[in-house]
Amino acid sequence: MPELPEVEAVRRRIEPFALGRTIVAAHVLRQRIARNGSVGQIEQFVTGRSITCVSRRAKNLLLHFDNAALRIHLRMTGDLLPCPNVRFFPIATRLILEFDKHEGILFTDPRALGRVELLDATGLEALDRSLGTEPLSPQFTPALLTSAARRSRLPAKLFLMNQAAIAGIGNIYAAEILFAARIDPARRMNSLSFACLERLHGAIQEILQAATRIAEVTYAAPGHFDEAAGFQLHVYGRVGERCLRCNRRIRRITQGARSTYHCPGCQH
Repeated sequence: MPELPEVEAVRRRIEPFALGRTIVAAHVLRQRIARNGSVGQIEQFVTGRSITCVSRRAKNLLLHFDNAALRIHLRMTGDLLPCPNVRFFPIATRLILEFDKHEGILFTDPRALGRVELLDATGLEALDRSLGTEPLSPQFTPALLTSAARRSRLPAKLFLMNQAAIAGIGNIYAAEILFAARIDPARRMNSLSFACLERLHGAIQEILQAATRIAEVTYAAPGHFDEAAGFQLHVYGRVGERCLRCNRRIRRITQGARSTYHCPGCQH
């Protein structure tokens, strides 16, 4: 599933094309992508409205209007891309937002797992409250991370993937962040020293910033979501291979029904 860097790359791709444009027509081509069966509501509401902001919250893309927003969750194979002529669209297109001159935005999703939802001001507030701090925002400080860690008995890997704690980190980047910070993924957060938490804070920002820069280049085609394409993997998916730092073999354990990769020599 796309994580923060991939979703942010899609946002940056869409923003200059969509910002300030008025939607002259909207077409939901696959009913199941609309949460709560609100196809007609989505099409009717967004038609005639201008996009005032294109934002990201955790792994969600948000197209904002004056008093509401269209929330798009890409899931595994979704993509959002500008289109010079929406009359000619790929077979996997699930939603068309048409501007003037037949330009527009296409939501393509070969596996049709993505979701689209119309949120009013109350819904936007609820979404924001349900998610933790954005790790690349100014609000995400070492002090904030330390405060959250002191209150949590979760293992470090599960803490990083807990969207209510930190927004947007998934399985791949959580593993790579912990490797960079030299922290055992099974260590409980409230057992980490302040020095460990400072390293972790730095690793979170460094890894996510680097991955976002790479994702801006590698995310060019709809439906191609290899989250780590072009990104140097040190532990993820490398079970049995030698650690690039200490030459020990990478191990895999299961945490929260997901695979966790780590180096027993570097991470403790």
